[in-house]
Amino acid sequence: METYESIKHWKDQNISSYLDTNQSLNDFHDQVMSKVLDVAMKKLSKYNIPCEFTWFITGSGGRLEQGIVSDQDHGIIYAKSDIESDAYFLALGKEISVGLNIVGYPYCKGNIMSSNPVWCKSFVQWERQLFNWMADESWESIRYLQIFYDARELYGNTNYIQELKYSIYQYQIEHPSLLHRIVANIKHVRNAIGPLGQIMIEQHGKFQGGINLKYAAFIPYVNSIRLLAIKEGILECSTLQRIEVLNGMEIYGNVLEGCESNFSNLLNYRMTFLNGASYDDTHYLNVRLLTNEQKKEIKRILKDGKSLHDQVIAQVLQ
Repeated sequence: METYESIKHWKDQNISSYLDTNQSLNDFHDQVMSKVLDVAMKKLSKYNIPCEFTWFITGSGGRLEQGIVSDQDHGIIYAKSDIESDAYFLALGKEISVGLNIVGYPYCKGNIMSSNPVWCKSFVQWERQLFNWMADESWESIRYLQIFYDARELYGNTNYIQELKYSIYQYQIEHPSLLHRIVANIKHVRNAIGPLGQIMIEQHGKFQGGINLKYAAFIPYVNSIRLLAIKEGILECSTLQRIEVLNGMEIYGNVLEGCESNFSNLLNYRMTFLNGASYDDTHYLNVRLLTNEQKKEIKRILKDGKSLHDQVIAQVLQ
């Protein structure tokens, strides 16, 4: 039987063979995480699985946008709630979280893990929780709602996530104020370009000379496109898939011009340059390593991301 340690060894030995494209790297992460789930279920094999369930990942994993080093973001949806089911799936969630950490996916600092009862619930409980998040006006509830919208199943019934996401779409049609609350949650973005048109780099510390691509570049694109996906009921998970669907809608033709190629290039830059040893390391791009042409391209991608962010918000608030 495989162990978490043997999976880690296999992962470390083989990941370099999957760095050709963002898709191949994320397919590899899916393989690794599925192996962890399999071991976790076998460790609990003395108990019967009480009912059907789905295990999903979210965050960059759900969007198929993980880098070489990634933390863990995941949850469980199961068919029915009773004493046996609640206990089993929470135990499974804790086992999965331990396994992923051993294999090389650090614990999520925000506790978005199946070991947390907030992210391990029956389908009906999930329906109720999503409704509460949508009705609540707190910053945290809206953040959780967006995190859930990036969920992608790695195991089990695919319908659970689709139905729950669709309920978010239906709610915002009846309650347009939900989109306004999401806008309030995402409207502040880090200033990446200075007043003289220069890239704003870190001036001190470990990442001196670098720019945090996660906050300066990825987040404006990811948040803007997710907002439109919720507005239009697009159930696809990845930012690129969402852009593809949105590009088919005439209303977004001008807003999304160049967006798909910009985001693809961002993913490629991360694959090429961001090979840090830790999760934080993988977010920083050392601008000094870039050619002049690459610097121009990064600057344009950053400017376009800010423009996209501002235009999407303006369009949603109309």
